[in-house]
Amino acid sequence: MSLNLDFSVLTRGDYPTMLVDGVLTMLKLTGYAWILAMVVGIVLTLIRMTQNRWAERAVACYVEYHQNVPMLVQILLWYFGIPTLLPESVQFWLNSYHSEFLFAVIAIGLSMAAYISEGLRGGIRAIPKSQMEAARALGLNYLKAARLVILPQALRIGLPTLVSYSVLLFKNTSLAMAIGVAEMTYITREIESQSFRTVEVYVFSTVIYLGISLMIMAVGAAIEKHYRIRTR
Repeated sequence: MSLNLDFSVLTRGDYPTMLVDGVLTMLKLTGYAWILAMVVGIVLTLIRMTQNRWAERAVACYVEYHQNVPMLVQILLWYFGIPTLLPESVQFWLNSYHSEFLFAVIAIGLSMAAYISEGLRGGIRAIPKSQMEAARALGLNYLKAARLVILPQALRIGLPTLVSYSVLLFKNTSLAMAIGVAEMTYITREIESQSFRTVEVYVFSTVIYLGISLMIMAVGAAIEKHYRIRTR
């Protein structure tokens, strides 16, 4: 039995435009969610550095929830559950402006923020406590000491972990298809259902995901090499 593959099917009709739009939506979803994850992750890390018992417990609960509840469940909760708590006028406005994309960004960003904060926390643990003490002794307040002394070092130390989490975030954007976000996986399924060329369509999608993942890892490796802390 021979396998008859015909990748030219991807160039027919509206398929090229659909694929380009799917890739662009996937990249925008990744970018917005990554920014949200980094901002929230840094804030969570700063809160934990205060060494306030109640603040640390709150952040620990946040991290445990987002690391132990499947991201798909979180996406569905944000899309189907959270809007029901909002006024009808707000629900109508959200539905008019592609709320599925917005809620996917929020769900993925907030979930990955928990991982980012843990990655930064690991970097902070590798920094001697004397550095914070020295920064405070020089007259820096807590926020300035954290922003100017501790966080830059934590980011450099935690770069390999942060790059891995960035790749994980990128791959998890495929889950947004569950709520109708027209990203790459959603478009792949649509083309497959119309063309019935399962192998060709999914091989193409696999190559796109693999290529972008490798690109993120390569950029991360270059950044890590540039900002690596020299021991000599």
